[in-house]
This record gives sequence, structure tokens and C-alpha cells, in this order.
Amino acid sequence: MSTTFLTDTGVLTGRSLRHVVRSPDTIITTAVTPIAVMLLFVYVFGGAILTNAGSPYLDYMLPGILLMTIASGVAYTAYRLFLDLQGGIFERFQSMPIARSSVLWAHVLTSVAANLVAVALVIGVALLMGFRTGASVGAWLAVAGILALFTLALTWIAVIAGLGAKSVEGASAFSYPLIFLPFVSSAFVPTDSMPGPVAWFAENQPLTSIVDSIRALFVGQPVGGDLLTALAWLVVVLVLANALALTAYRRRRQ
Repeated sequence: MSTTFLTDTGVLTGRSLRHVVRSPDTIITTAVTPIAVMLLFVYVFGGAILTNAGSPYLDYMLPGILLMTIASGVAYTAYRLFLDLQGGIFERFQSMPIARSSVLWAHVLTSVAANLVAVALVIGVALLMGFRTGASVGAWLAVAGILALFTLALTWIAVIAGLGAKSVEGASAFSYPLIFLPFVSSAFVPTDSMPGPVAWFAENQPLTSIVDSIRALFVGQPVGGDLLTALAWLVVVLVLANALALTAYRRRRQ
């Protein structure tokens, strides 16, 4: 990794972060829907849902809400990338002596920063609602690492969507299945409470191992094989999405 790449990525990331700072409503909007779902499930549905977890329902569902927050937030990456393409800024960057992939990495790193802020807002609201955890500092760092890796993987998918979109609506539409995918996992109810085929899908899809890992870290229980499964899923998705995004970017430049 060259010094030029790091320098160019740093400068362009600063540019993207300034756009986010000037429009903080994007971070607030990202957090609004997950917070609304959290309030709805805890105060309306929570009393009727049995999890056999031995802890308040808010503690049980929070990992899934955090993943939903990130899935909602990465849509803005595709949106900002699409606007840059339509505004001609990419052509301007290509005429400058900068590392080509730094343009994409700037959007990706901005997404990680903005989404972690949105996640912090959601956790803050959860604490006000009564969420409590005995997680150690190491466990919190592990949770932050998992969420950052999850954000990276989903953001590269957002890059693909932003590069290939034909309209603003199309740039962000890819995120809708990702937002609702936690509902078909162990995020809100145990998978064994679902019908057979749905339970099989929920048990074996990537988000279940991620949710279970974060939940175990929050309550101070051994993570076991769930963490390895979660990391394997995230790394595979990240590598594939990164490769496809860079390929799409090269084709777009040509």
C-alpha cells in the first residue's frame, strides 16, 4: 500500500466527512427507523414474545437493531457515490494524479465513521430505555470490531449499487432487503420458533451468527463457534464485494 494511496484516501475521506458533518440529518435519519422499531417491539410486542433468554427483551433484540441501523446507513453511501458520478467529480478526479481506488475508499471509510456514530446513538437510546450489560472493555471492543467489519462488507455492496444505479432511487433501493433480513434471523425471536424451512434459512444465514456473537459478548457468555462463523461470512462478503466493486469502477472509468 503506497504512501500516495494513503495520502489521497485521507484527503478524499476528509472531503466526504465534511459533507456528512454539514448534513448531520443523514445520521439522524439512519438511526430513526431502527429506534422506532426498537420502541415498537419493546413497548408493544415485547411482552408477547418469548425468547427463553432469561434477560429483558430489549437486551435480546438490540444486536439485531444495530445491524439494521448499519444496513439502513450504507444506503447513503450509494446515494453519495451516485451524486458524485452524476456531478462529474469522478471525471475531474481521473484527470488528477491520485490513486484511483482512493476515491472509493474515501466513501467506504466515511460510511464506517458515519454508521458507527449512528450505532452509538441507537445504543444511547437503548440505555435510556433500560439496556444494561456487564460486558468488559474487551467485549465492547470486539462488538465494535464486528460492527465495523459488517459496515465495511455492506458498504462495498453499496458501492456496487452506487456505481451501477440509473437513478437516485435505484442507488438506495438495494438496502431494503438488507434492512429486513434481520427479521428472518435470531435477532427478534429464537429460530426454533419459526416454521421448518424459514427456521433452516434463519439458522444458516450470516446475520444469525453475527447477532448471536454480539449478544453473547453483551452478556459475558462464551462466544464459541458463532464468532468464527460470523467472521468467515463477513470476510467472504467483504472480499467478493470489494473485488466486484473495483471491477465495476474500472469498467466505469473506461
